Amino acid sequence: MRSIPDICRRRADLSPDAVAFEEIATGRSLTFAEMEANASGGAALLLSRGLAEGDRVAVLCHNGATFFELLFACAKAKLILVPLNWRQTPAELAPILADCAAKLLLADEANAALAGSLSGVPVLSFADYEAERAGALRPSGPAEAWETDRVWYLLYTSGTTGKPKAVIQTPGMALANYVNIQQATGLGAGDDTLNFLPLFHTAGINLHALPVFIAGGTSRIIPKFEPDVVIDLIARGRLSLFFGVPAIYQAISLHPAFATTDFSRVRHWGCGGAPMPEAMLRAFLDRGVTVCNGMGMTETGPTVFLMDPAHAVEKIGSVGKPQVLAEVRLVDVDGEDVAEGERGELLFRGPGITPGYFNNPEATGKAFAPGGWLRSGDVGRRDADGCYFIVDRIKDMFISGGENVYPAEVEIVLHAHPAVLEAAVLGVPDTTWGEVGHAVILLRPGAATSVEDIRKHARANLAGYKVPKHITLVEDFPRTAAGKIQKHVLRNIVAEGSR
Repeated sequence: MRSIPDICRRRADLSPDAVAFEEIATGRSLTFAEMEANASGGAALLLSRGLAEGDRVAVLCHNGATFFELLFACAKAKLILVPLNWRQTPAELAPILADCAAKLLLADEANAALAGSLSGVPVLSFADYEAERAGALRPSGPAEAWETDRVWYLLYTSGTTGKPKAVIQTPGMALANYVNIQQATGLGAGDDTLNFLPLFHTAGINLHALPVFIAGGTSRIIPKFEPDVVIDLIARGRLSLFFGVPAIYQAISLHPAFATTDFSRVRHWGCGGAPMPEAMLRAFLDRGVTVCNGMGMTETGPTVFLMDPAHAVEKIGSVGKPQVLAEVRLVDVDGEDVAEGERGELLFRGPGITPGYFNNPEATGKAFAPGGWLRSGDVGRRDADGCYFIVDRIKDMFISGGENVYPAEVEIVLHAHPAVLEAAVLGVPDTTWGEVGHAVILLRPGAATSVEDIRKHARANLAGYKVPKHITLVEDFPRTAAGKIQKHVLRNIVAEGSR
């Protein structure tokens, strides 16, 4: 499929009066017809400012309907949107703006000061953009089709393995993700979801806001995650689909209203970004909530795996089977397929896979194996029923006394301790064993235990070489904006503390 219809225009034709986005904080709602009118006006405005096909337009904002309007405006104008991380400093953002050679930066009111501190690129506020858009001359005639392989927007990786890379996202990837998510959740025009995950992450755009838009459903938006607001929306039956990362589910489980909230209106719960601990999964099961673990990457659009609710309980720890438009292989270090139950690197292929990294052919070449298979960097295994389990990141594995240790396996055991809320395990140098484990642990609120008690629990459930030699208790972890633990930052903190 080389092209698809203009998604925004087609959705407006099909359901013009249905609500596409509702902003909870402002009370503003936009129908699909209004989104189409605004996006068309936005495209005309951007082109009137001298931008040409392929130019990059950066955006710095919290979650709101205007972001999605810009996303569609850029698709219509054949421009490339670059969402920026509002948690980063000017020193971190400046190289990204230079790398993508942005011609314009749009910013909401909350990020105006940060945008103003960045030199070398013109800044347009959301307020001025909306005022100018209202008077922009919209093109007449039929909408142009969108080429499926055209660069639509860029998502910069967090840079945990080095310099951030711009992952190309295309209309074809968006369509493939819609198909995969629709199969996994059954989403449709009657569904409503909550958009709160950061928009500079693939989950903020694609889980589930963009698929719900394509289906004709409603996305309710809050600028950032707020437990009180989320619990209230769930309790009032305003949501039918929910997607979060483990840190979000953790915050919900610790909320005072967790034990009394009616969760029944939400018919599908998805989780990704990191494995959700079994203890937390069971805490939600006790409240009648079946959370389905999934797995994907920015480079996969993102959906590859999402467990089905019918088997989620009997397959705790599994991310399920590959969705309908995703191909998956498990291979050894020589690129040969491994046997059932054996561990291997996950390789992905299909229409949801990125064509590569923007203006970075070297990184693109390293990311793909022969045959067009994307290297995930993740170790996984497949059971007899065809369900997949993620073992760990290849780069996180360490070797202790000649034995491979996967931190995620150790973390699962630590999470089973009743006093442990969250754990992260690192491999650190050791003069005797080469490397040993260093567990960093966040205790449950009000929990009391000792390091030795945690180590005793680990010894009872793990082979000796897997038991962390070092254990450190912390009050919190360094995290990404999506709530994922930043192990590269944690490693530096641990190293500083041991000096």
